[in-house]
Amino acid sequence: MSMIYLHVPFCTSRCIYCDFYSTTQSATARHEYVNAACAELANRTSYLADRHIQSIYFGGGTPSQLQIKEIAILLDSINKHYDIDTNAEITLEANPDDVTPDFAHNLRNLGFNRVSLGVQSFNDRILKMLNRRHDAATAQDAVHTLQQAGLDNISIDLIYGLPTQLLQDFSSDLQKAFSLSIKHLSTYALSIEQGTLLQRKIQSNELAETDEDTFIAEYEIMMQQAHAHGFEHYEISNFALPGFESRHNSGYWNNTPYLGIGPGAHSFNGTDERQYNEPNLGKYISAAGFPPHTIEHLTLSDQFDEQVFTSLRTRRGLSLKTMEKRFDKAWLEDLKRAAQKHISSGSLTFNNNTLCLTRKGIMTSNDIISDLMRAE
Repeated sequence: MSMIYLHVPFCTSRCIYCDFYSTTQSATARHEYVNAACAELANRTSYLADRHIQSIYFGGGTPSQLQIKEIAILLDSINKHYDIDTNAEITLEANPDDVTPDFAHNLRNLGFNRVSLGVQSFNDRILKMLNRRHDAATAQDAVHTLQQAGLDNISIDLIYGLPTQLLQDFSSDLQKAFSLSIKHLSTYALSIEQGTLLQRKIQSNELAETDEDTFIAEYEIMMQQAHAHGFEHYEISNFALPGFESRHNSGYWNNTPYLGIGPGAHSFNGTDERQYNEPNLGKYISAAGFPPHTIEHLTLSDQFDEQVFTSLRTRRGLSLKTMEKRFDKAWLEDLKRAAQKHISSGSLTFNNNTLCLTRKGIMTSNDIISDLMRAE
């Protein structure tokens, strides 16, 4: 099976931390984008060896900025050219203030069965600082509106390590999220990206970076509260009630092939090739379904490193038995030797020929994973 990701590059305004490709262009541009995306869906059917689709994900940007009829056109195009599994997970990312009763019911009628809400915080002071469009009450109302429409598989995004965010602020965000009967929680450590307004504010001392101890304390609270509410920590940044893990995100970590549609979208053939569409809406529209792009061919060493990175981020860990089927045994011996110090320190476990991060190891996961890569 394979997956389809559609990058919808429209936002009403930009958040201060965001470096994803997006634009605030008009309704005319949205219409032209939809036509171009439908053309790309038709032209790239040969990219996926298996056109049986297990997951469709509308990401952005802000996909909820599209009109329902535009979303329907895109889904119709996917149905026309690909074989959507009857139990496919179909997700739309949404901003809370775009969620109305009509919008929610129409999503349900179109076949969407999962919504990822970009809440980021339930603290109005922090939301204003981030330049988010919604307030805390709107976020809570959006969850209830989706649930009333029959869309109860709801994921919420929260950010930790934010400037001015106190430990109690993040703890309160978590308590509010779990009180809303959500099924999934994605949490992201704030990253200060080059060229963002956040970076400029920090450089001018208007805002201050959060210290490492606070990051760690907030992550600890997150793990504690998730566990207390029955959520399983199935990937470093993701928690879910049993049976509600994101199939789409899990597909990325399982090397499932996926087709990325839209300006700035990425595709992966499942083995040795990635394609990156140029992040330029004007060029994307004028290309009429053949967007300018870059192709990256992955060496066997690249594939080894990606397997280490994606597997160790997950609860299931890195199976050396699986690795033996693809890679040189000498490489695995090198990996075992590199892993030994982390096993001895209690940061990794090695059971049933599988390496897994411990709770201690999660805190330094980037360093551990880097140690185990070939990185030629």
